[in-house]
Formats: sequence, structure tokens, C-alpha cells
Amino acid sequence: MKLLTKEIKKTLPPLFSQEGSGDDATVYAKFFDPWSNWTWYATEFDGKDEFFGVVVGHEREYGSFFLSELEAIRYPDGKPRIERDRHFSPRKVGDCK
Repeated sequence: MKLLTKEIKKTLPPLFSQEGSGDDATVYAKFFDPWSNWTWYATEFDGKDEFFGVVVGHEREYGSFFLSELEAIRYPDGKPRIERDRHFSPRKVGDCK
């Protein structure tokens, strides 16, 4: 599965465009690791590699994460491990808790 489609890429606003919005920022894509509790909620994108959003892992925090890093996470047999939630629709960060 392609993590970032052209359609999603077009909808993601540029970095810093939702700065200061906190839980009112809009999430446009959700990525997750089916082998763990890690989830990445993308609110902004630089158009190339860097996302900004909410990362839920050991803790829940705002920060940057990278498409290239998500794509590099693999199962032991080498297949891609991170998935995009195909049923996710845009919603506020506060509604993703």
C-alpha cells in the first residue's frame, strides 16, 4: 500500500500553516504500525518528506516525522510494516484521542 497518495498529498497544508491550533488542527492522514501501539497523525506536509502532526507511541506528542522513515520500517521478511488507515477521514486532532 502506498502511504501517501497524490490525493492526500494535495490536501495536506504546508508546514506551519496550522501552527498554534493545537487540538483544533485538522488531521489529514493516519499511519499506524499493526505490530505496536504507534500511530502518526499528519496535519501538515512539506511536499517532499517531512510531516508535522501528533505521534502516539510511548507518549502522545506533537512533532515532525518523515515519510522516508515510515517507509523504511519493515517486517523481518522485508515487507513494509507501516500502513495508512484507508478509512480515515479528516478530523480535528482533539477527535483522534
